Amino acid sequence: MPYEFLEGRPFWVVYLSLLGIVFARAQATYWLGRGLGAGVHRSRLGQRIGPRLEHAENLINRYGPPAVTLSFLTIGIQTAVNLTSGAMRMRFVRYLIAMFVGCLAWAAIYSLGGMAVLAAWWGLFLHSPWAATAAAAAVIAAVVGVKTWRKRRSAAAPAGLSPTAPAPAPVQAQQPAESAPQHAEAPTLPPAP
Repeated sequence: MPYEFLEGRPFWVVYLSLLGIVFARAQATYWLGRGLGAGVHRSRLGQRIGPRLEHAENLINRYGPPAVTLSFLTIGIQTAVNLTSGAMRMRFVRYLIAMFVGCLAWAAIYSLGGMAVLAAWWGLFLHSPWAATAAAAAVIAAVVGVKTWRKRRSAAAPAGLSPTAPAPAPVQAQQPAESAPQHAEAPTLPPAP
């Protein structure tokens, strides 16, 4: 879906616009599924598979929210997951929380150009799956390495100091006044000819 009307706008305008778009779309899909689900539950098919349908609803209520959130990081699955969540009568509050977290992530990906990165990686994957896998592994290794380095650095820092704050200068002990060395004046050089 093209978003040319957002080109050149400040980041917060783009982000909030995309957040509103995806929120409205996900809600519409959920409520459409909710209506379809009501029809299925009243049909002969719903009567015939009643206990299995209830079991499926319980499973989706229990394990569905993470799937809803993660569906926003995919292409093509998001609509099916939202529709199924509605059709299987996932509790609205659980769905809303999971959906909103997914919407926040989706808007961030689209507004920060993340889809361009994903498209480039997918193009690499289609050309060479091994290279794409190696690139993904390198990114994951870099993230893990940076996190490990930061954790070790913060653990090695003295208590009360942040790892990025400069260490305080060492305090020099002062000598008693009677034993303090006397400083002589620095010698002067003769004037240049």
